[in-house]
Amino acid sequence: MTDMLATTIQHARAQSIGDMLRRSAQRLGAKTALTCGETVWTYAEMNTLCDRLGRGLGKFGVGKGDRVAVLSRNSHSFAALRFALARIGAVMVPINFMLNSDEIRFILASSGATVLAVGPDFVAAAREASAKDCAVRSMVWLPGEEPATPPAGMTTFDDLLDPDASPVSVYVDNRDLAQIIYTSGTESLPKGAMLSHEAVMWQYVSCVIDGGMAEEDVVLHALPLYHCAQLDVFLGPAVYLGSSNIIIGKPMPDLILSLIAKYGVTSFFAPPTVWIGMLRSPAFDTADLSSLRKGYYGASIMPVEVLLELQRRLPNVRFWNFYGQTEIAPLATVLKPEDQLRKAGSAGKPALNVETRVVNDAMEDVAVGEVGEIVHRSPHLLSGYYNNPEKTAEAFIGGWFHSGDLATVDEDGYITVVDRRKDMIKTGGENVASREVEEMIYRLPEVSEVAVVGLPDPRWIEAVTAIIVVKTGHSLTEQAVIDHCAKAMAHFKTPKRVIFVDSLPKNPSGKLLKRELRQRYLAAAAE
Repeated sequence: MTDMLATTIQHARAQSIGDMLRRSAQRLGAKTALTCGETVWTYAEMNTLCDRLGRGLGKFGVGKGDRVAVLSRNSHSFAALRFALARIGAVMVPINFMLNSDEIRFILASSGATVLAVGPDFVAAAREASAKDCAVRSMVWLPGEEPATPPAGMTTFDDLLDPDASPVSVYVDNRDLAQIIYTSGTESLPKGAMLSHEAVMWQYVSCVIDGGMAEEDVVLHALPLYHCAQLDVFLGPAVYLGSSNIIIGKPMPDLILSLIAKYGVTSFFAPPTVWIGMLRSPAFDTADLSSLRKGYYGASIMPVEVLLELQRRLPNVRFWNFYGQTEIAPLATVLKPEDQLRKAGSAGKPALNVETRVVNDAMEDVAVGEVGEIVHRSPHLLSGYYNNPEKTAEAFIGGWFHSGDLATVDEDGYITVVDRRKDMIKTGGENVASREVEEMIYRLPEVSEVAVVGLPDPRWIEAVTAIIVVKTGHSLTEQAVIDHCAKAMAHFKTPKRVIFVDSLPKNPSGKLLKRELRQRYLAAAAE
């Protein structure tokens, strides 16, 4: 076989994220692909627009392999940019918009991004972060869900739309880098997880099959697209299948409830904190949620009592628990609807294209009920951490990816996440999993939300501390919480202190920010 023929065959076999949108448009051109505010695109329109945007980006100086960072809330333009970049082989670097300017600057500098696409709410932060010590040479303004005026002199999304709507001809190999997503940096500086088109799309297949996703779904995307859960577990597979997508910029419970009714949403994902917010909303019992059939949760552990409440109040909704991390694109394990009550609190079993084990420090499988670390093998996995060979080697010790999550396995092979290594509380010489204490406290009917952390203590070294949000119209005392836990738990696990707050800090993906809680109360103790 000649080199030319081999190249021709390789191009004919192309399967990239950009190819996926084109194929959905060929099958379902007239179907509504995306709705965001007043913007509505069919699959044919979205596909053509992405070709125009890809051509415009090329004339703007963005080529194959170039890094383009995105700092924006969810929008139609964010979604289009994602597929346009994939189509021309550029690399997307989504950035958490809750980061401060120094943190944003670190990601810009680390990734080598040359263009920064910015939404209306973050122009000032983008300008400050990109002003020095990074490779950013230009910014692009992305229109959001609500109408807004672009800053004078800044290239806009519309400016980049080339009049030539013919298909972009850039060849993108499935092994090419699609995105660099930076981890939260809870233990060290953020690390850039490199994910190829192949990794992301293998993950789509696992999501579709294990998550019961279908072309007929009407999917509401409310959590931030900068996070790989919303971007790659839900938006990507939905476009792959040809589902209809509703995109909103802010995951406000009352808005979510109203949009489910307005658009006949059948499928919705949110972390437990957002589901809890919906349950606590006065609008929950009056909203028409009859269209909703599929509910997904992940990003953090769903308290068993909350799951039971969801099952009771949404009896026609089937629930899935998706567990994973950025580095596995991000789906790793699935707890399916038929197991929600039977295995309540579990993360389920490995997804279709994933091997998962729970191991001790010697890389031996732990016994039933014994705590170990979750490790994975999968085509979903990252190619490595960008410009960080040391952390890459550390993560793949023993030929498996080390998640940093602690778990147990039951006699049926179902995995239950116990905690992150960093969230284990070492108190009085004993290890306490914060989740175990949280689950016990959630059994109190007065509790809306709880986070359990360890705080310095002269006797216990770390004292188990419960930080609680009480349901509106209810009351609760510290002693009542302690007594409740003491009845069912070992003394060393029982909270030594209870703090009542109006709300718990969360990131836009709904994850509880325990590090922020620890820092807050450490600072208070030092004053």
